[in-house]
Amino acid sequence: MSSPQYQGYAPAPVAAKTNGLAIAALVSSFFISLLGIILGHIALNQIKTTGESGRGLAIAALVIGYASIAFAVILIVVVMGSAAANR
Repeated sequence: MSSPQYQGYAPAPVAAKTNGLAIAALVSSFFISLLGIILGHIALNQIKTTGESGRGLAIAALVIGYASIAFAVILIVVVMGSAAANR
């Protein structure tokens, strides 16, 4: 009789590398919205071709960037309209 042979554990899966531009896009979208938008689009393109992770970060950067610009445009229109109404 031979001794039972045990199966070894499977190696742990390697985590996908997070795209650096996606991280940079998210951080910059809080300070410079246009830069966050540009970096977010570039990061999404890189993620699509390389298979890296970070798609959610890039999308969040785009949402924050576009929302910030939309808010700024609305604020400018309201302030200009208010200034014109006070004349």
